[in-house]
Amino acid sequence: MPNIFELSTCEIAADKFFSFLLAKKANLVLDVRLKNCSQLCGFTKAHDLEYFCRQITHADYIHDLELAPSQEILKAYLKDVSHYEEYFLAYEKLLAQRQAIKHFFTRYSKYKSIVLLGTATKARHSHTEILLKLLTSSNEKQISPASS
Repeated sequence: MPNIFELSTCEIAADKFFSFLLAKKANLVLDVRLKNCSQLCGFTKAHDLEYFCRQITHADYIHDLELAPSQEILKAYLKDVSHYEEYFLAYEKLLAQRQAIKHFFTRYSKYKSIVLLGTATKARHSHTEILLKLLTSSNEKQISPASS
């Protein structure tokens, strides 16, 4: 089972970003942001980040929208229509509908160290926090011995 970490693409300098990936020995950078192509993404814009990950950390880069929130859920959270708890529940329900946790382990269990990319800031949470909790608890269930 892989080690799974999260990293925000917001409010971080490139040196700290890539140092984190190297320190965690990431062999997969899994971008679960809904939008990753804007100029506002800076050095973490999808096309650029794929190149940088390969060149600097030798990690694979994959953008997986199955693990991203829907536009509706994200919009409600960013416009403060829903609070974090509501966002958490809506995102968790969406992941269940998509069978996204099963998708994650089926597709990515070959990797040893995975870093999930999100967009947390000092002022707001990211869905990667929720995803990491769900993956970690699911991972623990998979590796725990069955009780008799």
